[in-house]
Amino acid sequence: MKKVALVTGGSRGIGLGIARALAQAGFDLAINGVREESAVEEALSELRGMGADVIYCRGDVSLSESRQQIIDQIRSHFGRLNVLVNNAGVAPKERKDILEATEESFDYVLNTNLKSSYFLSQAAANWMIEQKNNNPEFEGAIINVSSISATAVSVNRGEYCIAKAGMSMATQLFAARLGDYDIPVYEVRPGIIATDMTAKVTEKYDKLIAEGLTVQRRWGLPEDVGKAVAALSVGSFPYSTGQVIMVDGGMNIPRL
Repeated sequence: MKKVALVTGGSRGIGLGIARALAQAGFDLAINGVREESAVEEALSELRGMGADVIYCRGDVSLSESRQQIIDQIRSHFGRLNVLVNNAGVAPKERKDILEATEESFDYVLNTNLKSSYFLSQAAANWMIEQKNNNPEFEGAIINVSSISATAVSVNRGEYCIAKAGMSMATQLFAARLGDYDIPVYEVRPGIIATDMTAKVTEKYDKLIAEGLTVQRRWGLPEDVGKAVAALSVGSFPYSTGQVIMVDGGMNIPRL
């Protein structure tokens, strides 16, 4: 029986890169997004063409009722969940200095990027424990896709940095709590990745990368993140729960 993975925000960008890698690794998939299913049909068809049984779980993960509907839909279709990939995220609608940032923007970003992953992890973890109790051979994992913004300061999008820093702590919390059940929890921390979210700042990062921002002088790609998530999902790092996997081209290496 194939393992099942839920990828939030899995219909484009980093999420689609992750979904492709998981399909190649032999997973069946539940793809979450907020767009109409007709708008993501091309991505779903591509994944099905790779041999995966794919369902689309439309819903806003910042809402409690949507998170429950996603879990219920997976239960109904697959009857199991092995891997949760908390990838869905938004940038501030308008980048503002932290001296001018609004509570509305803070709530929007924190609810989508942090609150959603925290409580979806809670729901998935309880179901994974249930599956583990019913079948000692069950293998599960939770993978949080954060960002170098968990530690790298951007004063014009503080709410995003805080959300990702919170996700980093949530990874350690769930790793510690689920250790008794041998359910590992990981954080994958991408750097500058070419996606819709970074499209508006392409010129800025082209220049910075050329000047040596990253050791590997290129943009990261969604498939770079996907390969890391797939390796964690198939159990290639069984004794590394709570760890951060950097996918940043060496950006985090201190250099003189």
